[in-house]
Amino acid sequence: MNGGGDALAAAVREHLAAERERLAADGIGTRSGPGRRAALLVVDLVRAFTEPDSPLGSDLDAVVTRSAELVEAARAAGAPVFFSVPLAEAGGWSRKIPANDLLVPGTPAVELDPRLHHLPGDSILVKKYASCFFGTDLLSRLVSNGCDTLLIAGCTTSGCVRGTAVDAVQNGFRPVVVAEAVGDRSEAAHKQSLFDLQAKYCDVVELAEALDYLKALQARPS
Repeated sequence: MNGGGDALAAAVREHLAAERERLAADGIGTRSGPGRRAALLVVDLVRAFTEPDSPLGSDLDAVVTRSAELVEAARAAGAPVFFSVPLAEAGGWSRKIPANDLLVPGTPAVELDPRLHHLPGDSILVKKYASCFFGTDLLSRLVSNGCDTLLIAGCTTSGCVRGTAVDAVQNGFRPVVVAEAVGDRSEAAHKQSLFDLQAKYCDVVELAEALDYLKALQARPS
């Protein structure tokens, strides 16, 4: 990010801190806390997005690393792990994002980033719009696994992560966005989205807190 971008990001952080304090005084953005049975959803960490040379890519190395940590912790805790893969479609979204020539089934662009260490039996959600709930069976999978909490990692914070978190709370789940494990092409959009999500739709937590929660699930008697 250039100097102008750094200045913008700093200004956004300062503004959000002041806004967070103001809203907290009114009781807005309080923590709801996680539930008793969680699933982990890793949103759209495919090569088209995680390789900076890709037309839709950006530097998400840290996000991939943190997401991989969550994957390992979720598996150790016996929590279901889901990955979403975005594919191109012919509707309105493709008029905003140049995806139709890139997010093509069977191409390397839509392969999960290998650093996630996904396994052949992992659950893959194929989606064509922002929310991982729209046009997929994520809802029924969560219900069948008895989950009340959805940990969310991946990209982008202002797009598919946000859309999924909003749909999660609308479907009766407790969404938890892990701050270090989500990313965006725009730092300003990333910060603003985390602020907005915490204020209205979900808990935004640090990675350490999410890992501690998963460890507690692992230690809890079944």
